[in-house]
Amino acid sequence: MSVRHVLFDADGVLQHVPAGWWAAVETYLGDRTRDFVRETWSEELPMLVGDGDFLPVLAAGLRRYGVAEPAEVVYRAVWCDALVVVEESFALVRALRSRGYGVHLGTNQESRRVEFMRSTLGYDDEFDSSWYSCELGLAKPDPRFFAEAARGMGANPSSVLFVDDTERNVDGARAAGMAGVHWDVSRGHDELVRLLGEHGVDAAGLRAV
Repeated sequence: MSVRHVLFDADGVLQHVPAGWWAAVETYLGDRTRDFVRETWSEELPMLVGDGDFLPVLAAGLRRYGVAEPAEVVYRAVWCDALVVVEESFALVRALRSRGYGVHLGTNQESRRVEFMRSTLGYDDEFDSSWYSCELGLAKPDPRFFAEAARGMGANPSSVLFVDDTERNVDGARAAGMAGVHWDVSRGHDELVRLLGEHGVDAAGLRAV
């Protein structure tokens, strides 16, 4: 079956932190950044499938490390304000949509970041459907995440191409019957256009749209 839908990951594909996550956290944690990030992001995992609120977890972590700034301030600075929307990626999304492809968002996020992406970044307006792990109760790379997304799209998985910056997530999509592309913004959008074309997506001239 030919590809009629493209499912996009968010971080590393549609948005990124130009200086990197480590640098964003380092403002508050200094040379303890790596230990803090490993602990805190591990503790965030249940929230990615909708189990709990991340802010109290972040606050507890900051207290352990003796950071005085309120968790709300650190969360906003690192998890929200440090993000930059990749306009070239969205140009591709809009061009695909204008050519009749279904365009969809599939991303692992906790609920507070979902609200930011929806209300502040306006992602709901850009996609035909959006699949957030905390709302599905399933997270990539679990193949069930992709099966549920395809079901919600009303699409056969074989008609969906998934784009993600993490290879194990692409493997999960393939296990669910989707085509998969491993790509991130550092590789440039010409490469993404080429990869889309390899899967039969009408990508010629997309960047000019």
